Amino acid sequence: MSTPRDLSFLITALFSSTIFLQLYSLPDPSFYDFLRESGLPAGIVPKGVTNFSIDVKTGRFTVALPVPCDAKFESQFHFDYNITGVLSDGRIGNLSGVTQKELFLWFAVKGIHVDPESSGLIHFDVGVADKQMSLSLFESPRDCTAAVYEHRIIFVPPRNRWRVSS
Repeated sequence: MSTPRDLSFLITALFSSTIFLQLYSLPDPSFYDFLRESGLPAGIVPKGVTNFSIDVKTGRFTVALPVPCDAKFESQFHFDYNITGVLSDGRIGNLSGVTQKELFLWFAVKGIHVDPESSGLIHFDVGVADKQMSLSLFESPRDCTAAVYEHRIIFVPPRNRWRVSS
């Protein structure tokens, strides 16, 4: 015969094991999840992230892609194998591994930030200028085509030096 104490233990054990199984089966957060939690759209990084690391205290991150690739929004963007930066509320600073083409020049993107929600704009800091685009363009990660290896002249401010990328 079961006592109320036995029944209470059984219910507690069943509840605890159900909670444990639910927590254990939750998928690890993706880098796209970290972007969204920081108030940035997931589409600022293309599909295909193979690996990433993030220090949740400092926001410093590294993202790995399978190949360097290009994606077209209003402008063409190039993403290297590795993208690094510092993630904080609504912005990425100290960004490297991303370049943006304007006219015939490639500019290193140094930072990204989102305007207050009411404006619907996202800004790409290329050092000498600030390119604004519609936030809606970056809602979800885009396919990224493998980059054709070519020599690209990239303007890297603030030292106002040019470098050749291959």
